[in-house]
Amino acid sequence: MNLEEKTQFNGEKVQVVGPEYDAGVPENAYHWRQRLQNRAQMLSYLQNGEGYWYSKEWYGSERRKNPA
Repeated sequence: MNLEEKTQFNGEKVQVVGPEYDAGVPENAYHWRQRLQNRAQMLSYLQNGEGYWYSKEWYGSERRKNPA
């Protein structure tokens, strides 16, 4: 575990967990068009991936009983 020492607003020193990831960039790009065989699979992939932005039924904290 990567612990760092930080100062709180009241001046007290505390230890917090630091970043826990491997730095770098992906080795290969994800070519989603080449992995899907037909138009129906492409549309399904895009509708699922972009559903958060384009659907009328929102997720999580943005869900409302009455639309704005």
